Amino acid sequence: MRVLVTGATGFVGSHIARALVARGDAVRVLVRRSSRLDNIAGLSCEPVVGDLLDAGSICDAVAGCDVVYHAAADYRLWSLRPRELYDANVQGSLNVLRAAASHRVRRVVYTSTVGVLGIPKDGGPGAEDAPVELADMVGHYKRSKFLADQEVRRFSAAEGLPVVTVCPSTPVGEGDLKPTPTGKVIVDFLNRRMPAYVQTGLNLIDVRDVAAGHLLAEERGVPGERYILGNQNMTLQQILETLAEITGMRAPRWQMPIWAALAAGYVDTGITGCLLRREPRVPIEGVRMARKMMFFDSSKAVRELGLPQSPVRDALARAVQWYRENGYAVSE
Repeated sequence: MRVLVTGATGFVGSHIARALVARGDAVRVLVRRSSRLDNIAGLSCEPVVGDLLDAGSICDAVAGCDVVYHAAADYRLWSLRPRELYDANVQGSLNVLRAAASHRVRRVVYTSTVGVLGIPKDGGPGAEDAPVELADMVGHYKRSKFLADQEVRRFSAAEGLPVVTVCPSTPVGEGDLKPTPTGKVIVDFLNRRMPAYVQTGLNLIDVRDVAAGHLLAEERGVPGERYILGNQNMTLQQILETLAEITGMRAPRWQMPIWAALAAGYVDTGITGCLLRREPRVPIEGVRMARKMMFFDSSKAVRELGLPQSPVRDALARAVQWYRENGYAVSE
């Protein structure tokens, strides 16, 4: 089977591409001229130069493919030009779907995020069908992905395109080049730049299981359905304590009040972001997101897809090793 993977030079996308190659598929990957290719170095795949906003290049990349995995996204919690997030995440996704419909691909697996899902007011874990609306989305990244999710559902229903949507929670493991906001937490911990923590929580999953979940969604998923690709709900304190056990380093003991974190976020975003026009270390959108426990229930994907649930601790240990070996953090 010939498949196209968008976002294959990124964290999740590269693991999807590797899983597809291991399965024996002929893998084509969409890359921009400016893309770092470290994550697909040595991988037996066909790179095709293109851009999500260049509809012609997307159409050419899709041609001849049976399945499209659309994992590319602009994932930033701060940007000088927020419009870029909407262009890439909304318009870029529509360009991919139009090309897939034009070439009559057998299936599209669309990578959304748990960030577009609702969180029950009683504090329970979010699920695929939890009520949610645009007003619940904090920041441009979540808003752009929410709008993209709506457009994907609308387009697939109107055109009869078989799209299965997966919503990864918080992947951890090796290959997080940027790194992602969660990866930055690990890197800051390793470099002893995290003297305190806030009371928040995330659902973590091994990035390899996220990749496996994408392939399972293509094989077993129902078009039009969403599947949360998640595993273990952990507070930030528990994550840091686990990192301390893995590394032998000391976890921060001071819990910062959310009002203090918000104040730091506003100051850093105002000075570093607005005045110096550089990415702030404490983006205000990230702090605002932390006001909610981002806990989720992945039982639907486990039950219907067979989503693996590998130990999150092992994935965190691989992430630590990878960051150290690749110069992101002190070696010990």
